[in-house]
Amino acid sequence: MKKLLLTAALVAATSPVFAGDVVRMGTEGAYPPYNFINDAGEVDGMERALGDELCRRAELTCEWVTNDWDSIIPNLVSGNYDTIIAGMSVTAERDQVIDFSEEYIPPEPSGYLAMDAGVDVSQAVIAAQAATIQAAFVAAQGWTLVEFATPEETIAAVRNGEADAVLADSSFLEGHANDGLQFLDRKESIGGGVAIGLRESDGELRAKLDAAIQSMKADGSLNKLIVEWEVGSTW
Repeated sequence: MKKLLLTAALVAATSPVFAGDVVRMGTEGAYPPYNFINDAGEVDGMERALGDELCRRAELTCEWVTNDWDSIIPNLVSGNYDTIIAGMSVTAERDQVIDFSEEYIPPEPSGYLAMDAGVDVSQAVIAAQAATIQAAFVAAQGWTLVEFATPEETIAAVRNGEADAVLADSSFLEGHANDGLQFLDRKESIGGGVAIGLRESDGELRAKLDAAIQSMKADGSLNKLIVEWEVGSTW
């Protein structure tokens, strides 16, 4: 779904190997309904529910850590947490730096929100969160791109006239299609499905999480979460 981040320094970085039953789950906490901080100050959302259930099935103990999106891969590699579970789409570029679990959400089209339904995106200013697959897509088209650090800032940019439209995952945009913001009649297929990011060295942890994801697919509980949180299509 979202996000493209590749830094040359990561390739040379060394990282600790997962070596225990406690798994630090890294997320952004700012991309509902995938992940967000609730009124109690805790990580919430579809990925919180998913991560807790995966850890239960894999007999692991989850600890939740939040991190800004633009440094979420470097801080995984450097060992600040053990996984990224943050609406991250699988891409070839990311796969050169980190490993991925089995996908837990199928690929989802990205959509546009704008104040004017007649916006021509090829001639418009498009807002996107920095280091995302959406930002990379807009840049590749040669369109005018403005990048922001957080998803909420991209929405605000359209409302205040800094941008004509925002491109992001459709499930995220659904929560903002109000007060004049409306979907354009156009979608983009960008990137692969959403998966958990892991360090290349953590094959044992990946195997445990893959088995748990497969068991949730098999018994229908993963599809139930997808429907409950409205994060995309089911398996």
